[in-house]
Amino acid sequence: TVHFVSTDKGHDVLSIDGMIPAGTAPFAGKMNEDLAVAFDAPGVYGYKCKPHYGMGMAGLVVVGDPVNLAEASAVPQKGKAKQQFEALFQAAAQ
Repeated sequence: TVHFVSTDKGHDVLSIDGMIPAGTAPFAGKMNEDLAVAFDAPGVYGYKCKPHYGMGMAGLVVVGDPVNLAEASAVPQKGKAKQQFEALFQAAAQ
């Protein structure tokens, strides 16, 4: 379980479509609220702060074997999130 803690106002956390393992449920927190997400299936889980996604506020949780890495890395990204995910996918592949 990962606890996303809202330390500053104006932020949220949600999964990115196409960047979670098949058969797992997407997640979405509310603005300015903490969210706990249990990651039970192996793979990579892409997440973002919706208002600040283009500025690179995004990340990747890797659980066990990154079985969906190719599918997740094929999802188009924008702005600084694109650079952020390039580095994260490279690290997850190692």
